[in-house]
Amino acid sequence: MADAPLPPDFTLQKLTQAQRAFESALGAGKVFFEDLDRVTYQDKFAVQDSAHLPAGAIAPTTVEEVQAALKVANQYRLPLWPISRGKNLGYGGSAPLLSGSVVMDLSGMKKIEFDEEFGTVLLEPGVGFYDLYDYIQANNLPYWLSTPGNSWGSVVGNALDRGVGYTPYGEHTKNICGLEVVLPTGEVVRTGMGAFSNAPTWQAYPFGFGPGWDQMFVQSNFGVVTKMGMWLMPEPESLMGMDVEFDRPEDLKAMVDTIGPLRRERVLQQSPSIGNWLRAAAVATTRDEWTDKPGALEDHVIDAIRKRFGLGWWGVSLRLYGREDVNKAAYKVLEKAMNDINPMLIKPTTWRKGEPMEYSGWTGTPITFPMQNANWYGGRGGHIGFSPIIPQSGSAALAQFQRTYARYKEYGMDYQGSFAFGERHLTNVNAMLFNKDDPAMMAKVDPFFRQLVADAKAQGYGEYRTHLDYMDLVADSYDWNGGALGKLNSKVKDALDPNGILAPGKNGIWPKGLGGRA
Repeated sequence: MADAPLPPDFTLQKLTQAQRAFESALGAGKVFFEDLDRVTYQDKFAVQDSAHLPAGAIAPTTVEEVQAALKVANQYRLPLWPISRGKNLGYGGSAPLLSGSVVMDLSGMKKIEFDEEFGTVLLEPGVGFYDLYDYIQANNLPYWLSTPGNSWGSVVGNALDRGVGYTPYGEHTKNICGLEVVLPTGEVVRTGMGAFSNAPTWQAYPFGFGPGWDQMFVQSNFGVVTKMGMWLMPEPESLMGMDVEFDRPEDLKAMVDTIGPLRRERVLQQSPSIGNWLRAAAVATTRDEWTDKPGALEDHVIDAIRKRFGLGWWGVSLRLYGREDVNKAAYKVLEKAMNDINPMLIKPTTWRKGEPMEYSGWTGTPITFPMQNANWYGGRGGHIGFSPIIPQSGSAALAQFQRTYARYKEYGMDYQGSFAFGERHLTNVNAMLFNKDDPAMMAKVDPFFRQLVADAKAQGYGEYRTHLDYMDLVADSYDWNGGALGKLNSKVKDALDPNGILAPGKNGIWPKGLGGRA
Protein backbone atom coordinates (compact mmCIF):
# COMPACT_ATOMS: atom_id res chain seq x y z
CA MET A 1 0.00 0.00 0.00
CA ALA A 2 2.97 2.31 0.53
CA ASP A 3 3.31 2.93 -3.20
CA ALA A 4 -0.39 3.41 -3.87
CA PRO A 5 -1.22 6.55 -5.88
CA LEU A 6 -3.50 8.94 -4.05
CA PRO A 7 -6.27 11.25 -5.23
CA PRO A 8 -5.75 15.00 -4.77
CA ASP A 9 -5.69 16.09 -1.10
CA PHE A 10 -5.82 12.48 0.07
CA THR A 11 -3.63 10.70 2.61
CA LEU A 12 -2.49 7.10 2.82
CA GLN A 13 -4.23 6.81 6.18
CA LYS A 14 -7.51 7.96 4.68
CA LEU A 15 -7.13 5.49 1.78
CA THR A 16 -6.54 2.67 4.26
CA GLN A 17 -9.67 3.66 6.17
CA ALA A 18 -11.69 3.70 2.95
CA GLN A 19 -10.33 0.25 2.03
CA ARG A 20 -11.48 -1.14 5.36
CA ALA A 21 -14.91 0.43 4.84
CA PHE A 22 -15.20 -1.18 1.40
CA GLU A 23 -14.25 -4.55 2.91
CA SER A 24 -16.93 -4.13 5.56
CA ALA A 25 -19.56 -3.20 2.96
CA LEU A 26 -18.69 -5.70 0.21
CA GLY A 27 -16.57 -8.38 1.83
CA ALA A 28 -12.79 -8.64 1.62
CA GLY A 29 -13.03 -10.92 -1.42
CA LYS A 30 -14.38 -8.05 -3.52
CA VAL A 31 -11.75 -5.46 -2.54
CA PHE A 32 -8.35 -5.34 -4.28
CA PHE A 33 -5.62 -2.99 -3.09
CA GLU A 34 -2.41 -5.01 -3.50
CA ASP A 35 0.35 -3.93 -5.88
CA LEU A 36 -0.58 -6.66 -8.38
CA ASP A 37 -4.20 -5.50 -8.29
CA ARG A 38 -3.22 -1.95 -9.18
CA VAL A 39 -1.03 -3.12 -12.07
CA THR A 40 -3.85 -5.32 -13.34
CA TYR A 41 -6.15 -2.32 -13.78
CA GLN A 42 -3.63 -0.07 -15.54
CA ASP A 43 -4.08 0.84 -19.21
CA LYS A 44 -2.24 -1.82 -21.23
CA PHE A 45 -1.99 0.54 -24.22
CA ALA A 46 -0.99 3.61 -22.18
CA VAL A 47 1.11 6.19 -23.96
CA GLN A 48 2.61 7.12 -20.57
CA ASP A 49 2.71 4.27 -18.08
CA SER A 50 2.95 6.75 -15.19
CA ALA A 51 -0.49 8.22 -15.92
CA HIS A 52 -3.96 7.04 -14.86
CA LEU A 53 -2.87 4.81 -11.98
CA PRO A 54 -5.60 3.27 -9.81
CA ALA A 55 -5.29 3.15 -6.03
CA GLY A 56 -7.12 -0.16 -6.01
CA ALA A 57 -10.35 -1.76 -7.15
CA ILE A 58 -13.66 -3.03 -5.86
CA ALA A 59 -16.02 -5.49 -7.52
CA PRO A 60 -19.66 -5.18 -6.42
CA THR A 61 -21.97 -7.78 -7.93
CA THR A 62 -25.40 -6.44 -6.97
CA VAL A 63 -27.19 -3.10 -7.12
CA GLU A 64 -27.20 -3.01 -3.33
CA GLU A 65 -23.42 -3.43 -3.27
CA VAL A 66 -23.01 -0.64 -5.82
CA GLN A 67 -25.06 1.57 -3.52
CA ALA A 68 -22.96 0.55 -0.53
CA ALA A 69 -19.74 1.31 -2.42
CA LEU A 70 -21.01 4.74 -3.39
CA LYS A 71 -21.89 5.43 0.24
CA VAL A 72 -18.30 4.70 1.27
CA ALA A 73 -16.92 6.81 -1.58
CA ASN A 74 -19.09 9.75 -0.55
CA GLN A 75 -18.10 9.37 3.07
CA TYR A 76 -14.38 9.53 2.27
CA ARG A 77 -14.65 11.78 -0.81
CA LEU A 78 -12.83 9.04 -2.72
CA PRO A 79 -13.24 9.03 -6.52
CA LEU A 80 -14.58 5.85 -8.12
CA TRP A 81 -14.11 4.88 -11.77
CA PRO A 82 -16.77 2.40 -12.96
CA ILE A 83 -15.88 -0.07 -15.72
CA SER A 84 -18.03 -2.77 -17.25
CA ARG A 85 -15.28 -5.20 -18.27
CA GLY A 86 -12.36 -2.83 -18.86
CA LYS A 87 -11.70 -3.93 -22.46
CA ASN A 88 -12.02 -0.52 -24.11
CA LEU A 89 -8.50 -0.95 -25.47
CA GLY A 90 -7.09 2.08 -27.24
CA TYR A 91 -9.22 4.43 -25.17
CA GLY A 92 -7.95 3.69 -21.66
CA GLY A 93 -8.99 0.12 -20.94
CA SER A 94 -9.70 -0.40 -17.26
CA ALA A 95 -7.68 2.58 -15.99
CA PRO A 96 -9.19 5.69 -14.38
CA LEU A 97 -8.60 9.17 -15.74
CA LEU A 98 -7.69 10.58 -12.32
CA SER A 99 -4.78 8.75 -10.68
CA GLY A 100 -5.65 7.56 -7.20
CA SER A 101 -9.23 6.68 -8.13
CA VAL A 102 -10.61 3.31 -7.14
CA VAL A 103 -11.83 1.22 -10.07
CA MET A 104 -15.38 -0.10 -9.64
CA ASP A 105 -15.23 -3.33 -11.64
CA LEU A 106 -18.73 -4.47 -12.64
CA SER A 107 -17.61 -7.51 -14.63
CA GLY A 108 -19.17 -9.85 -12.06
CA MET A 109 -22.68 -8.54 -12.82
CA LYS A 110 -23.66 -10.97 -15.59
CA LYS A 111 -27.45 -11.47 -15.58
CA ILE A 112 -29.26 -11.83 -18.90
CA GLU A 113 -33.04 -11.57 -19.37
CA PHE A 114 -34.19 -12.31 -22.94
CA ASP A 115 -37.61 -11.70 -24.50
CA GLU A 116 -37.66 -14.12 -27.41
CA GLU A 117 -40.93 -12.84 -28.86
CA PHE A 118 -39.75 -9.26 -29.33
CA GLY A 119 -35.99 -9.73 -29.55
CA THR A 120 -35.11 -7.56 -26.59
CA VAL A 121 -32.59 -8.24 -23.87
CA LEU A 122 -31.97 -6.77 -20.42
CA LEU A 123 -28.29 -7.03 -19.51
CA GLU A 124 -26.00 -6.29 -16.62
CA PRO A 125 -22.67 -4.61 -17.40
CA GLY A 126 -20.49 -7.70 -16.96
CA VAL A 127 -22.12 -9.51 -19.88
CA GLY A 128 -19.61 -9.67 -22.74
CA PHE A 129 -20.36 -10.23 -26.40
CA TYR A 130 -19.13 -13.83 -26.12
CA ASP A 131 -21.42 -14.36 -23.11
CA LEU A 132 -24.50 -13.09 -24.94
CA TYR A 133 -23.61 -15.01 -28.11
CA ASP A 134 -23.22 -18.23 -26.11
CA TYR A 135 -26.57 -17.58 -24.39
CA ILE A 136 -28.32 -17.14 -27.75
CA GLN A 137 -26.71 -20.30 -29.17
CA ALA A 138 -27.42 -22.40 -26.05
CA ASN A 139 -31.08 -21.39 -26.10
CA ASN A 140 -31.43 -21.65 -29.89
CA LEU A 141 -32.77 -18.12 -30.13
CA PRO A 142 -33.41 -16.74 -33.64
CA TYR A 143 -31.46 -13.50 -33.19
CA TRP A 144 -28.08 -12.11 -34.22
CA LEU A 145 -25.75 -9.84 -32.31
CA SER A 146 -23.88 -6.87 -33.64
CA THR A 147 -20.28 -7.13 -32.44
CA PRO A 148 -17.31 -4.74 -32.45
CA GLY A 149 -13.81 -5.67 -33.57
CA ASN A 150 -12.83 -6.36 -29.95
CA SER A 151 -15.58 -8.63 -28.64
CA TRP A 152 -13.85 -9.26 -25.30
CA GLY A 153 -15.70 -6.21 -24.05
CA SER A 154 -19.07 -5.55 -22.44
CA VAL A 155 -22.24 -5.19 -24.49
CA VAL A 156 -23.40 -2.49 -22.10
CA GLY A 157 -20.05 -0.74 -21.91
CA ASN A 158 -19.66 -0.69 -25.68
CA ALA A 159 -23.08 0.89 -26.20
CA LEU A 160 -22.40 3.44 -23.45
CA ASP A 161 -19.26 4.58 -25.28
CA ARG A 162 -20.98 4.68 -28.69
CA GLY A 163 -19.18 1.63 -30.02
CA VAL A 164 -20.21 0.21 -33.38
CA GLY A 165 -20.53 -3.10 -35.19
CA TYR A 166 -21.13 -4.31 -38.74
CA THR A 167 -24.79 -5.35 -39.09
CA PRO A 168 -27.94 -3.20 -39.53
CA TYR A 169 -27.96 -2.93 -35.72
CA GLY A 170 -24.36 -1.71 -35.74
CA GLU A 171 -24.94 1.72 -34.20
CA HIS A 172 -25.24 0.16 -30.76
CA THR A 173 -26.17 3.29 -28.83
CA LYS A 174 -29.28 3.68 -30.99
CA ASN A 175 -30.48 0.26 -29.80
CA ILE A 176 -30.49 1.13 -26.10
CA CYS A 177 -34.01 0.91 -24.67
CA GLY A 178 -34.27 1.56 -20.94
CA LEU A 179 -31.63 1.76 -18.24
CA GLU A 180 -31.35 1.08 -14.54
CA VAL A 181 -28.91 3.55 -12.99
CA VAL A 182 -27.50 4.08 -9.52
CA LEU A 183 -26.91 7.81 -9.09
CA PRO A 184 -23.73 9.02 -7.38
CA THR A 185 -25.67 9.66 -4.17
CA GLY A 186 -27.05 6.10 -4.14
CA GLU A 187 -30.59 6.49 -5.46
CA VAL A 188 -31.69 3.96 -8.08
CA VAL A 189 -33.67 5.16 -11.11
CA ARG A 190 -35.05 3.45 -14.18
CA THR A 191 -35.44 5.38 -17.41
CA GLY A 192 -38.13 5.30 -20.07
CA MET A 193 -41.02 2.96 -19.34
CA GLY A 194 -38.99 1.45 -16.50
CA ALA A 195 -40.10 4.45 -14.43
CA PHE A 196 -43.64 3.01 -14.58
CA SER A 197 -44.14 0.19 -12.07
CA ASN A 198 -44.48 -3.25 -13.65
CA ALA A 199 -44.54 -1.86 -17.20
CA PRO A 200 -44.22 -4.67 -19.80
CA THR A 201 -42.88 -2.10 -22.29
CA TRP A 202 -39.57 -1.12 -20.66
CA GLN A 203 -37.57 -2.66 -23.52
CA ALA A 204 -40.18 -1.81 -26.17
CA TYR A 205 -40.44 2.00 -26.05
CA PRO A 206 -37.30 4.00 -25.28
CA PHE A 207 -38.75 7.39 -24.36
CA GLY A 208 -41.31 7.11 -21.58
CA PHE A 209 -42.88 10.38 -20.38
CA GLY A 210 -40.91 13.59 -20.06
CA PRO A 211 -37.20 13.98 -20.86
CA GLY A 212 -35.42 10.95 -22.32
CA TRP A 213 -32.50 10.14 -20.00
CA ASP A 214 -30.99 7.10 -21.69
CA GLN A 215 -28.57 9.18 -23.73
CA MET A 216 -27.69 11.33 -20.72
CA PHE A 217 -25.90 8.33 -19.24
CA VAL A 218 -23.97 7.63 -22.46
CA GLN A 219 -20.34 8.84 -22.32
CA SER A 220 -21.07 10.63 -19.04
CA ASN A 221 -20.28 10.31 -15.35
CA PHE A 222 -23.78 10.98 -14.08
CA GLY A 223 -24.51 7.49 -12.76
CA VAL A 224 -23.56 3.81 -12.67
CA VAL A 225 -25.57 1.80 -15.21
CA THR A 226 -26.50 -1.55 -13.66
CA LYS A 227 -28.99 -2.75 -16.31
CA MET A 228 -29.48 -1.89 -19.96
CA GLY A 229 -32.24 -2.88 -22.35
CA MET A 230 -31.24 -3.44 -25.97
CA TRP A 231 -32.84 -4.47 -29.25
CA LEU A 232 -31.35 -7.36 -31.25
CA MET A 233 -31.73 -8.16 -34.93
CA PRO A 234 -33.99 -11.09 -35.86
CA GLU A 235 -32.08 -13.82 -37.69
CA PRO A 236 -32.43 -12.97 -41.39
CA GLU A 237 -33.76 -15.32 -44.03
CA SER A 238 -30.73 -14.57 -46.16
CA LEU A 239 -27.54 -12.55 -46.37
CA MET A 240 -26.07 -11.28 -49.63
CA GLY A 241 -23.22 -8.96 -50.33
CA MET A 242 -19.75 -8.40 -51.62
CA ASP A 243 -16.21 -7.58 -50.56
CA VAL A 244 -14.87 -4.86 -52.83
CA GLU A 245 -11.28 -3.66 -53.33
CA PHE A 246 -10.16 -0.40 -54.97
CA ASP A 247 -6.66 0.22 -56.25
CA ARG A 248 -5.87 3.89 -55.64
CA PRO A 249 -6.01 6.21 -52.63
CA GLU A 250 -8.06 8.65 -54.74
CA ASP A 251 -10.80 6.03 -55.16
CA LEU A 252 -12.02 6.93 -51.67
CA LYS A 253 -14.03 9.84 -53.10
CA ALA A 254 -16.05 7.69 -55.49
CA MET A 255 -16.56 5.02 -52.83
CA VAL A 256 -18.07 7.47 -50.36
CA ASP A 257 -20.19 9.24 -52.97
CA THR A 258 -21.56 5.90 -54.19
CA ILE A 259 -22.13 4.12 -50.88
CA GLY A 260 -23.44 7.19 -49.02
CA PRO A 261 -26.69 7.58 -51.01
CA LEU A 262 -27.38 3.84 -50.75
CA ARG A 263 -26.96 4.10 -46.97
CA ARG A 264 -29.22 7.15 -46.76
CA GLU A 265 -31.86 5.42 -48.89
CA ARG A 266 -31.48 2.37 -46.60
CA VAL A 267 -30.79 0.10 -49.52
CA LEU A 268 -27.79 -0.59 -47.28
CA GLN A 269 -29.04 -0.84 -43.70
CA GLN A 270 -25.73 -1.95 -42.21
CA SER A 271 -22.91 0.41 -41.24
CA PRO A 272 -20.18 -0.27 -43.85
CA SER A 273 -16.60 0.69 -43.10
CA ILE A 274 -14.04 1.55 -45.78
CA GLY A 275 -10.62 0.49 -44.54
CA ASN A 276 -7.15 0.96 -45.97
CA TRP A 277 -4.79 -1.90 -46.81
CA LEU A 278 -3.06 -1.85 -43.41
CA ARG A 279 -6.30 -2.53 -41.53
CA ALA A 280 -6.41 -5.89 -43.32
CA ALA A 281 -2.67 -6.59 -43.49
CA ALA A 282 -1.82 -5.86 -39.86
CA VAL A 283 -3.81 -8.88 -38.69
CA ALA A 284 -1.93 -11.19 -41.07
CA THR A 285 1.68 -9.99 -40.96
CA THR A 286 4.10 -7.77 -39.06
CA ARG A 287 6.23 -4.88 -40.25
CA ASP A 288 9.57 -6.59 -39.72
CA GLU A 289 8.73 -9.10 -42.47
CA TRP A 290 8.94 -6.28 -44.97
CA THR A 291 11.46 -3.68 -43.85
CA ASP A 292 13.75 -2.57 -41.05
CA LYS A 293 13.82 1.06 -42.15
CA PRO A 294 12.36 3.61 -39.70
CA GLY A 295 9.75 6.14 -40.73
CA ALA A 296 6.53 5.65 -42.66
CA LEU A 297 6.49 2.78 -45.15
CA GLU A 298 7.58 3.60 -48.68
CA ASP A 299 5.17 3.03 -51.56
CA HIS A 300 7.12 0.06 -52.98
CA VAL A 301 6.84 -1.75 -49.62
CA ILE A 302 3.12 -1.03 -49.48
CA ASP A 303 2.77 -2.38 -53.02
CA ALA A 304 4.57 -5.60 -52.06
CA ILE A 305 2.33 -6.17 -49.04
CA ARG A 306 -0.79 -5.49 -51.07
CA LYS A 307 0.32 -7.87 -53.80
CA ARG A 308 0.96 -10.76 -51.41
CA PHE A 309 -2.46 -10.47 -49.76
CA GLY A 310 -4.46 -9.35 -52.82
CA LEU A 311 -5.47 -6.08 -51.23
CA GLY A 312 -6.64 -2.85 -52.73
CA TRP A 313 -5.53 0.44 -51.27
CA TRP A 314 -9.07 0.60 -49.85
CA GLY A 315 -11.52 -2.20 -49.20
CA VAL A 316 -15.13 -2.33 -48.05
CA SER A 317 -17.54 -5.14 -47.19
CA LEU A 318 -21.17 -4.52 -48.10
CA ARG A 319 -23.95 -6.76 -46.81
CA LEU A 320 -27.73 -7.03 -47.28
CA TYR A 321 -29.88 -8.74 -44.63
CA GLY A 322 -33.49 -9.95 -44.57
CA ARG A 323 -35.91 -11.58 -47.00
CA GLU A 324 -34.16 -13.27 -49.91
CA ASP A 325 -36.33 -11.72 -52.63
CA VAL A 326 -35.71 -8.25 -51.25
CA ASN A 327 -31.97 -8.92 -50.99
CA LYS A 328 -31.79 -10.14 -54.60
CA ALA A 329 -33.37 -6.93 -55.84
CA ALA A 330 -31.11 -4.75 -53.66
CA TYR A 331 -28.03 -6.74 -54.71
CA LYS A 332 -28.57 -5.78 -58.36
CA VAL A 333 -28.59 -2.12 -57.36
CA LEU A 334 -25.46 -2.60 -55.25
CA GLU A 335 -23.60 -4.56 -57.93
CA LYS A 336 -24.25 -1.94 -60.62
CA ALA A 337 -23.26 0.91 -58.31
CA MET A 338 -19.93 -0.71 -57.47
CA ASN A 339 -19.11 -1.70 -61.05
CA ASP A 340 -19.81 1.86 -62.20
CA ILE A 341 -16.81 3.12 -60.19
CA ASN A 342 -14.27 0.59 -61.51
CA PRO A 343 -13.31 -1.61 -58.56
CA MET A 344 -10.16 -3.71 -58.59
CA LEU A 345 -12.09 -6.73 -57.34
CA ILE A 346 -15.63 -7.73 -56.38
CA LYS A 347 -16.02 -10.93 -54.38
CA PRO A 348 -19.70 -11.89 -53.91
CA THR A 349 -21.00 -13.73 -50.86
CA THR A 350 -24.36 -15.35 -50.09
CA TRP A 351 -25.93 -17.23 -47.21
CA ARG A 352 -29.38 -18.69 -46.59
CA LYS A 353 -30.89 -19.65 -43.27
CA GLY A 354 -29.97 -23.24 -42.46
CA GLU A 355 -26.66 -23.18 -44.32
CA PRO A 356 -23.27 -23.22 -42.58
CA MET A 357 -22.38 -19.70 -41.53
CA GLU A 358 -19.12 -17.78 -41.70
CA TYR A 359 -17.95 -16.63 -38.30
CA SER A 360 -17.37 -12.92 -38.76
CA GLY A 361 -18.60 -9.53 -37.68
CA TRP A 362 -20.96 -9.55 -40.66
CA THR A 363 -22.90 -12.44 -39.07
CA GLY A 364 -22.81 -11.01 -35.56
CA THR A 365 -20.18 -13.47 -34.35
CA PRO A 366 -17.87 -12.23 -31.58
CA ILE A 367 -14.35 -11.64 -32.88
CA THR A 368 -11.03 -10.50 -31.47
CA PHE A 369 -8.60 -11.03 -34.35
CA PRO A 370 -8.57 -7.31 -35.32
CA MET A 371 -6.64 -6.71 -32.09
CA GLN A 372 -3.73 -8.51 -33.77
CA ASN A 373 -2.85 -5.13 -35.30
CA ALA A 374 -1.26 -4.20 -31.96
CA ASN A 375 1.64 -6.47 -32.94
CA TRP A 376 2.42 -4.57 -36.16
CA TYR A 377 5.58 -2.91 -34.85
CA GLY A 378 6.55 -5.71 -32.46
CA GLY A 379 7.54 -5.28 -28.81
CA ARG A 380 4.82 -4.30 -26.38
CA GLY A 381 2.37 -3.24 -29.00
CA GLY A 382 -0.62 -0.98 -28.62
CA HIS A 383 -2.66 1.71 -30.28
CA ILE A 384 -4.92 4.65 -29.63
CA GLY A 385 -7.64 5.92 -31.91
CA PHE A 386 -8.22 9.35 -33.41
CA SER A 387 -11.81 9.40 -34.65
CA PRO A 388 -13.40 12.66 -35.85
CA ILE A 389 -16.91 12.89 -37.27
CA ILE A 390 -16.94 14.28 -40.80
CA PRO A 391 -19.61 14.94 -43.47
CA GLN A 392 -20.69 11.99 -45.63
CA SER A 393 -19.05 13.52 -48.67
CA GLY A 394 -16.44 12.02 -50.97
CA SER A 395 -14.59 15.31 -51.30
CA ALA A 396 -14.55 15.84 -47.54
CA ALA A 397 -13.39 12.26 -46.92
CA LEU A 398 -10.59 12.44 -49.49
CA ALA A 399 -9.36 15.77 -48.13
CA GLN A 400 -9.47 14.45 -44.57
CA PHE A 401 -7.52 11.36 -45.62
CA GLN A 402 -4.90 13.36 -47.49
CA ARG A 403 -4.33 15.72 -44.55
CA THR A 404 -4.11 12.84 -42.10
CA TYR A 405 -1.90 10.66 -44.28
CA ALA A 406 0.52 13.55 -44.70
CA ARG A 407 0.74 13.90 -40.91
CA TYR A 408 1.40 10.17 -40.50
CA LYS A 409 4.31 10.51 -42.93
CA GLU A 410 5.54 13.67 -41.19
CA TYR A 411 5.67 11.84 -37.85
CA GLY A 412 7.08 8.66 -39.38
CA MET A 413 4.09 6.44 -38.56
CA ASP A 414 2.35 3.81 -40.70
CA TYR A 415 -1.21 4.79 -41.61
CA GLN A 416 -4.16 2.64 -40.59
CA GLY A 417 -7.41 4.43 -41.33
CA SER A 418 -11.06 3.78 -42.03
CA PHE A 419 -14.28 5.62 -42.78
CA ALA A 420 -17.38 4.11 -41.15
CA PHE A 421 -20.82 5.09 -42.42
CA GLY A 422 -23.72 6.23 -40.31
CA GLU A 423 -26.83 7.32 -42.14
CA ARG A 424 -25.68 10.93 -42.56
CA HIS A 425 -22.09 11.03 -41.30
CA LEU A 426 -18.72 9.33 -41.53
CA THR A 427 -16.58 8.38 -38.57
CA ASN A 428 -12.94 8.62 -39.61
CA VAL A 429 -11.23 6.07 -37.35
CA ASN A 430 -7.44 6.39 -37.45
CA ALA A 431 -5.43 3.87 -35.44
CA MET A 432 -2.07 5.05 -34.11
CA LEU A 433 -0.15 1.80 -33.87
CA PHE A 434 2.98 1.84 -31.70
CA ASN A 435 5.62 -0.20 -29.92
CA LYS A 436 5.88 0.73 -26.25
CA ASP A 437 9.46 -0.59 -26.19
CA ASP A 438 10.54 2.06 -28.73
CA PRO A 439 11.11 5.30 -26.76
CA ALA A 440 11.64 7.41 -29.88
CA MET A 441 8.32 6.27 -31.33
CA MET A 442 6.43 6.77 -28.07
CA ALA A 443 7.80 10.32 -27.78
CA LYS A 444 6.04 11.19 -31.04
CA VAL A 445 2.58 9.90 -30.13
CA ASP A 446 1.40 12.80 -27.98
CA PRO A 447 2.45 15.67 -30.28
CA PHE A 448 1.14 13.68 -33.27
CA PHE A 449 -2.27 13.20 -31.66
CA ARG A 450 -2.55 16.85 -30.65
CA GLN A 451 -1.67 17.91 -34.18
CA LEU A 452 -4.44 15.72 -35.60
CA VAL A 453 -6.95 17.25 -33.18
CA ALA A 454 -5.87 20.74 -34.25
CA ASP A 455 -6.10 19.82 -37.94
CA ALA A 456 -9.61 18.45 -37.50
CA LYS A 457 -10.70 21.44 -35.41
CA ALA A 458 -9.63 23.76 -38.23
CA GLN A 459 -12.13 21.94 -40.47
CA GLY A 460 -14.92 22.00 -37.88
CA TYR A 461 -14.53 18.29 -37.11
CA GLY A 462 -14.68 16.91 -33.55
CA GLU A 463 -13.94 13.45 -32.15
CA TYR A 464 -16.79 11.20 -31.06
CA ARG A 465 -14.75 9.36 -28.40
CA THR A 466 -11.15 9.52 -27.24
CA HIS A 467 -8.43 8.16 -25.00
CA LEU A 468 -8.19 9.20 -21.34
CA ASP A 469 -5.17 11.40 -22.14
CA TYR A 470 -7.19 13.61 -24.45
CA MET A 471 -10.64 13.87 -22.90
CA ASP A 472 -10.10 17.46 -21.77
CA LEU A 473 -8.52 18.42 -25.08
CA VAL A 474 -11.43 17.03 -27.08
CA ALA A 475 -14.09 18.36 -24.70
CA ASP A 476 -12.56 21.83 -24.97
CA SER A 477 -12.72 21.65 -28.76
CA TYR A 478 -16.53 21.70 -28.46
CA ASP A 479 -16.32 25.43 -27.87
CA TRP A 480 -19.46 26.97 -29.39
CA ASN A 481 -20.86 29.88 -27.38
CA GLY A 482 -18.02 29.88 -24.89
CA GLY A 483 -18.20 26.13 -24.30
CA ALA A 484 -21.87 26.24 -23.30
CA LEU A 485 -22.29 22.47 -23.61
CA GLY A 486 -19.38 21.78 -21.25
CA LYS A 487 -20.85 24.21 -18.73
CA LEU A 488 -24.22 22.46 -18.94
CA ASN A 489 -22.53 19.10 -18.38
CA SER A 490 -20.79 20.48 -15.29
CA LYS A 491 -24.06 21.85 -13.89
CA VAL A 492 -25.73 18.46 -14.25
CA LYS A 493 -22.66 16.78 -12.76
CA ASP A 494 -22.67 18.98 -9.66
CA ALA A 495 -26.43 18.51 -9.19
CA LEU A 496 -26.27 14.71 -9.36
CA ASP A 497 -22.85 14.20 -7.75
CA PRO A 498 -22.39 16.94 -5.12
CA ASN A 499 -19.22 15.34 -3.73
CA GLY A 500 -17.73 14.79 -7.17
CA ILE A 501 -16.83 11.16 -6.52
CA LEU A 502 -17.98 9.40 -9.70
CA ALA A 503 -15.46 9.22 -12.58
CA PRO A 504 -14.21 12.81 -12.29
CA GLY A 505 -12.97 14.11 -15.62
CA LYS A 506 -14.63 11.47 -17.78
CA ASN A 507 -15.11 12.98 -21.24
CA GLY A 508 -14.07 16.34 -19.86
CA ILE A 509 -16.84 16.50 -17.24
CA TRP A 510 -15.28 17.64 -13.98
CA PRO A 511 -17.01 18.40 -10.67
CA LYS A 512 -16.47 21.60 -8.71
CA GLY A 513 -13.03 21.84 -7.19
CA LEU A 514 -11.49 19.45 -9.72
CA GLY A 515 -11.62 21.56 -12.87
CA GLY A 516 -15.38 21.97 -13.28
CA ARG A 517 -16.39 24.62 -15.81
CA ALA A 518 -17.90 27.73 -14.19
